[in-house]
Amino acid sequence: MVQGKFDIIHGWAAMKPGLKVEPWSYKPRPVGPHDVEIEIMHCGICRSDLHTIKAEWENVNYPVIAGHEIVGRVVTKGENVTRFSEGDIVGVGGQVYGCRHEECNECSRDLDPYCSKAVYALNTKYADGERSQGGYASAIRVDANYAFKIPDAIANGHLEYAPPLMCAGVGAFASMIRKGVKKGDKVGIVGIGGLGHLAIQFAHALRTEVYAFSHSPNKKQQCLDLGASHFINTSDEEDLKSVHRKLDYLFVTSTVDPSDYSKYMSWMDYNGTIVLLAAPAGNISFALRGFLFSGVSVTGSVIGGIEIIERMLDFAAEHNIRPIIERFPMEKINDALELVNSGKVRYRAVLDNPVTEN
Repeated sequence: MVQGKFDIIHGWAAMKPGLKVEPWSYKPRPVGPHDVEIEIMHCGICRSDLHTIKAEWENVNYPVIAGHEIVGRVVTKGENVTRFSEGDIVGVGGQVYGCRHEECNECSRDLDPYCSKAVYALNTKYADGERSQGGYASAIRVDANYAFKIPDAIANGHLEYAPPLMCAGVGAFASMIRKGVKKGDKVGIVGIGGLGHLAIQFAHALRTEVYAFSHSPNKKQQCLDLGASHFINTSDEEDLKSVHRKLDYLFVTSTVDPSDYSKYMSWMDYNGTIVLLAAPAGNISFALRGFLFSGVSVTGSVIGGIEIIERMLDFAAEHNIRPIIERFPMEKINDALELVNSGKVRYRAVLDNPVTEN
């Protein structure tokens, strides 16, 4: 084992269900031979963080430090880590460990998030029983396979734009790559928020014809500026008629009313695909005849494996894909959480730690 820099990690933890977090410290697990210790510079706030700390998802163990859109500097590395040097700027997303065994049905196919031994950035246990804690903190220790060098085109600019790419960015990109989106496809994006505004950019860079769907007409120009070919006001019946049987793919990026899903079927071309990137609060239902007579399929997608995350970062750097963010000092985290929860942040909140970036 290697001695880490941070004997104690200071963070902001939810102590019970709700939005409030408070200062809390913990002793981290040892820096193993394949681990890196990262001093956190910036951490994004994702909706799934809120679902966790509010106990809207099952089996939340308190105290819990949320945050899984992490960017920072490698300060310690295990003796078997060769792909990083101390001082490297890296990102960490939703997963911090996978078995990576060749015989693993998931890891061997770049489906690491589905690995039965996967450990996520927060609220899950390692094999030794230690619980993972996230990025609303001074540091984090993770398996080096799940830390990713931030390309110079991003790292040498404004590093604060990198955190949302580690979850929202890879979530959008992975879903499009895995589902076979290609040049010329007609791609719809529902929910123009923290995930959706990045999905527009990735779909545009993949040279598709992008349809942005929103009930907020004031988002039209921004959607077009981000790369949408068309803006569909979901409150306008004429707009909705214009997309009847139009789309090859529809990516649902927000937790919309479950009753809305049935109308999505009419927007899809025959054999089209609806891809869910967010989990609605209730169950969704469809009339089975809609599937039988359209060939439309409904599927879902989560974060990418190692290969897709690396591809996403290079692709984002090449095509200048950046989130629209609002920044908050880490000590203002409760204000940021309230704003994200109320939907008042456009479009991603990023927390800054008081560390030097050089």
